[in-house]
Amino acid sequence: MTMISPTLDLAIDLMSRPSVTPEDAGCQELMIKRLEAIGFHVEKMPFGDVKNFYAKRGTSGPNLCFAGHTDVVPTGPLDQWKVPPFEPKIIDGILYGRGAADMKGSLASMIIAVENFIEKHPNHEGQISFLITSDEEGPFVDGTTRVVDTLMERKETVDWCIVGEPSSTNQLGDIIKNGRRGSFSGDLTIHGKQGHVAYPHLAINPIHLAAPALDELANAHWDNGNDFFPPTSFQISNINSGTGATNIVPGSLLAQFNFRFSSELNFDKLKEKVIFILDKHNLNYDIKWTYNGLPFLTRPGELVDAMVKSIQTELSITPELSTTGGTSDGRFIAKMGTQVVELGPINATIHQINEQVDAESLNQLSRVYEGILTNLFASK
Repeated sequence: MTMISPTLDLAIDLMSRPSVTPEDAGCQELMIKRLEAIGFHVEKMPFGDVKNFYAKRGTSGPNLCFAGHTDVVPTGPLDQWKVPPFEPKIIDGILYGRGAADMKGSLASMIIAVENFIEKHPNHEGQISFLITSDEEGPFVDGTTRVVDTLMERKETVDWCIVGEPSSTNQLGDIIKNGRRGSFSGDLTIHGKQGHVAYPHLAINPIHLAAPALDELANAHWDNGNDFFPPTSFQISNINSGTGATNIVPGSLLAQFNFRFSSELNFDKLKEKVIFILDKHNLNYDIKWTYNGLPFLTRPGELVDAMVKSIQTELSITPELSTTGGTSDGRFIAKMGTQVVELGPINATIHQINEQVDAESLNQLSRVYEGILTNLFASK
C-alpha cells in the first residue's frame, strides 16, 4: 500500500478539481495559499476568462521560475475510466486521474520541493518564482504569453525556468527537454469554379489544381536540421472539399497544414517558400497563417548542469537532452531570454483515458526539484 506523502496529498487535492481548460476550479487559490505561507509575494494576473498568477520570493540574484498549468484536457467517455477522472485514486502504486501526468503531479512536486527547500534554507540565495496559467491546453491566448508580455514590459527578468511538462519517456528523469521546435499552421483555400461534372469545360476543379501543389509541398526538402533539432517537418492535417453530391465539381478546397521547424529556418523563410510553390502552380488561393512560436534551445550551463546533477543523485541515471515532441508554454517564456527546460513525469498516458503516473515517481520528482534548488542556491 502506497503511503500518502505531502506531495501525493497535494496532487490528489489538485486532481480532484475539474479544471477543464480554461477553468481553474480553485487549483490556483490552493497553490497561492501554500506559497504565501512561505513568504512568496503573489500577483494574480487574469486575462479574459483565464486565471494566471506570478509569485516570487527574494529580491536579488538569479531568478529560477517554476512554470506550469492548472487546466487539463476533457475526460472523454467517463465509463471507460478505471476510476472517475476527478476522483483520483492510487491502485497498486499507480495514481489514476485526469492531470496525474499533465501536469498536476508536477505542480504538487514543485510546491512541496520549494516548501522543503525553504524550510532548510530560509535565507537562500537568489529568487524563486512561479508562473502558473489555466490556459495551456486551450487557445493559449490569455495565458502564459500575456503574463510574459506583462513581465517584459516592466523589465522583469527570469534567468532560469523549469516547466513541469511530462518530459520522461521510459522512467522518470530519462529525458530533459532543453528546447522545442517552432510551430506555425496555415489554412489554405484554393478557389475554383463550381459546375456540373458532365461539363468540365464550364467548371474549374480546385481538387485537381491543388493536388500537384500539395504533393510538391509534402515532398519538399526544407532543411537538414542540426545537432539539436531534427529536420523541419511539413504535415497536411485536413483536406475538405465538395458538396456531398457526386455530380458537382466543387468551388473551393480547404487544406490545413502545420510546420514544426528547426532553428535553421524561421517563419518568414518558410512562408516565402510555401508561397513560391503555390504561385508556381498558378493557383487562385488565400492563406490564413497561425503563428504558434519560435524554436528555442537551452544549451548546457548552470541550469542544465544543476538538473543533471540532481537527477543523477536522486535517480542514479544520466538524462538525455532532447528537443523532440510538440510545443509547450516554454516557447513564450524563452522570449525573455530565459534558459528554459522541461522536466516532469512519464508522458505515456497524457490526454488519454486512464491517465496515470507511478505514485512514488512524484515523490522522487519533488526531491529532484528540491535538489536543483539546492545545487543552484545553497551549495556554493
